[in-house]
Amino acid sequence: MANVTFRIWRGDKESGEFQEYQTVVTEGMVVLDAVHQIQAESANDLAVRWNCKAGKCGSCSAEVNGMPKLMCMTRLSDLDLDRPVTIEPMRAFPLMKDLVTDVSHNYRAKQKIKPFKPRKPDNADGSWNMAQEDVERVQEFRKCIECYLCQDVCHVLRDHHKHDEFIGPRFFVYNAALEMHPLDEEDRVEDLKKSQGIGYCNITKCCTKVCPEHITITDNAIIPLKERVVDRYYDPVKMVLYKLMGPKKKKS
Repeated sequence: MANVTFRIWRGDKESGEFQEYQTVVTEGMVVLDAVHQIQAESANDLAVRWNCKAGKCGSCSAEVNGMPKLMCMTRLSDLDLDRPVTIEPMRAFPLMKDLVTDVSHNYRAKQKIKPFKPRKPDNADGSWNMAQEDVERVQEFRKCIECYLCQDVCHVLRDHHKHDEFIGPRFFVYNAALEMHPLDEEDRVEDLKKSQGIGYCNITKCCTKVCPEHITITDNAIIPLKERVVDRYYDPVKMVLYKLMGPKKKKS
């Protein structure tokens, strides 16, 4: 047992500041446990979003000591408790109150992506032929819990506030899951370039670093999508072929 100091952001979109709280922490506690304990002991009106407490809903995203994390999966034993533990809301989204932010930008971004469009069945019985490796390639992307930590850490949203022009890492992952699906035949390359802002990403891999599901966002989703844009708009030979023949059968 130890008495630990926590610096928690308190305020709303108008104003706010860090306030210090002390609480006793015990073995096995996570940051969210400490926040709930402080809420019960000395800050009954502290606003915090959470749900499953099992690292699967993405609700309790926040910044712990300056790093975007899930509070329910961040063990206090992994932090330096000799110094105050700083907890603040995600910086890439508008603040509502205390640790709660308005993440509605993400729902609007998702609506910009063309939905799954299956190709015609290959066989008379309505079934398709697929290679197992093509099926497996998109499975990684399905692990996303939409915690939006990758969105929060991305400098295009966090520092440059390009929310209207850039859908962000989470939705490049979603795009990749559709684009690389062996049955999908929709063409999203023009949208990626013109309305979804993939050109803003400079592949720093910060999104991959904070992903709690360990999705290889940059290498497996964003870079392959960038390659499709380059093939369509910047490779002179492929540009001519596209203008003459239109989009070729999509690679998975």
